[in-house]
Amino acid sequence: MNQKPFTHLRLFALVLTLVVLIWRASPAQAALGITDIQPRTAENNQSTQLTITGTDFAAGAVALLENFGALSTSFINSTVLTAMLPPGLAPGVYGITVVNPDSSSTTLANAITIIQNAATAAPPTATPQAESSSIPADRPLVVIESYNAGAESISPNQEFDLSIKLKNIGSTPASNLVANFPPGDCVPRVSGGVLAITELDDGEQKKFNQPLTATYEILGKTVATVVMQISYTGPDGSPYLETFNMTIPVTSGKFVPTATPTATPTAPPVPRPQLVIPNYSTDISPLQPGTIFTLEMVVENKGNANAKRVSMILGGGAGSEGVPPGTPDAGGISGGGGDFGNFAPVSASNVQFLGDLNASATLTTQSTLIVNASTNPGAYPMQISFSYVDDKGLVYTDDQVITLLVYQLPQVDVNFYRQPDPLFAGQQGMLPVQVVNLGRKAVVLGNMVVDGAGAQYSNNSILVGALDVGGYFTLDALIVPDQPGPLEAVVTINYTDDFNQAQVITRTLAVQVEEMIAPEPIPGEGMQDGSGEPILEQQPETWWQKLVRFIKGMLGLDSSTPQQPGEPLPEEMPPSDIPQGVPAPARPKG
Repeated sequence: MNQKPFTHLRLFALVLTLVVLIWRASPAQAALGITDIQPRTAENNQSTQLTITGTDFAAGAVALLENFGALSTSFINSTVLTAMLPPGLAPGVYGITVVNPDSSSTTLANAITIIQNAATAAPPTATPQAESSSIPADRPLVVIESYNAGAESISPNQEFDLSIKLKNIGSTPASNLVANFPPGDCVPRVSGGVLAITELDDGEQKKFNQPLTATYEILGKTVATVVMQISYTGPDGSPYLETFNMTIPVTSGKFVPTATPTATPTAPPVPRPQLVIPNYSTDISPLQPGTIFTLEMVVENKGNANAKRVSMILGGGAGSEGVPPGTPDAGGISGGGGDFGNFAPVSASNVQFLGDLNASATLTTQSTLIVNASTNPGAYPMQISFSYVDDKGLVYTDDQVITLLVYQLPQVDVNFYRQPDPLFAGQQGMLPVQVVNLGRKAVVLGNMVVDGAGAQYSNNSILVGALDVGGYFTLDALIVPDQPGPLEAVVTINYTDDFNQAQVITRTLAVQVEEMIAPEPIPGEGMQDGSGEPILEQQPETWWQKLVRFIKGMLGLDSSTPQQPGEPLPEEMPPSDIPQGVPAPARPKG
């Protein structure tokens, strides 16, 4: 009866002994805390690296600056963290909070003092700082130098590109770097959340972009957290893994979920103007050194707000930042820092006032420019800036670039090197053609061809080749004109321009073709027609010949005019040829 309480007592003692043994076997866990921060003072005109020492730091811990937010933090070990203090902070005393991945945190009040940098004051006493940002360890150490989401804040379902700059602050190179972005408040796009960054030497920096989409998990949050894990190896093949938590502000607003399906709340786009150049052209083409031309550009407001007091700055520039209403503004347009080595404004400055441009409206502007005489052939970018304000008085500057092509065309003269000989229709003649290089540099020409309508040409094509400055090349082309009158001979020369495009030089030479002169017969030989027979000349008739032809015609005989040379006259006709019944004509006296 008394053994049962004794048994329960022994069992309780055994359990208590086991608990004590387990507690003694467990290692002591140090509490999370901050013991010191170096340096304690920093100037606000430059970034400063902070070294945070403490206890129980975990991989992925983030340092937060009071009234600012998360700093770019690197985990060294459980007792050391490094964080980058950005420039531009307001002077004052700030506290530092370290947050572990398990949400445990610790704060050191009045940890660092930010002072204003005085340019005119005497150099302050140097504060003991680390001589180098490299960790004194024989290993690579990859940290985040900076990161930027491209916007001041993000909203649910918004797509953005996270730009991250990595730096190796270790003493040895880091190889086989792989960045992994696990899904959370933001999910990766395009790359699948894995990026390879190859190698990062000691002290080297590299920048890359990761497309992300904010999820609806950030509803009600003030910041969204993006986790990035970097794995890499050292020169000896040792693997390393770093985990970074980057925070991005979330667009403020109250999102109340409903029990029924409703439209997803989307942050409205911020209204602002946006000026672009959709089209531009020049009145002279192609452009050559020394050419004065007019550049015509179409300017369009692609934004969703009106642009007021628009100024266009050729070569690039910016406008004043603006002042509160009622305050005199001593600023203006800064357009003197542009590049005018190849194109310079003529007849007006490089700054033009365009007035107001409403949303979706367009306007056309013209500027007179000159191509520098020393400009070499090529494609030259030209920066153009538009400075304007919106309806709220906010100042904007839109920079963009157009490209102008400059050519160096051959300066040649194509003409006759002497006056051509007279040309006759149907007869072969010669055209003494010559091409002369009048430019300031040697040119390479292709085939020169002389051709045209209204004639047949031969020996009319030849390869010219290289022509030095002032050099010439001649071609004696043979021509047979078809008919008399003015004739145009067309000379074409092929060549390749500065952009390896085939081009043609064309010149027209005018000549006069004369009527062909018929050859005169040689005395004593007579002329012959195409049949080879002599051409018969008509002999003069006497009164008696006319009378004889009349009588022949009455009798039905041949009464045609005598054509044969040496045909006997009627008074010399033999008696046998006199028709019967007609008395022989009397021989004239004397």
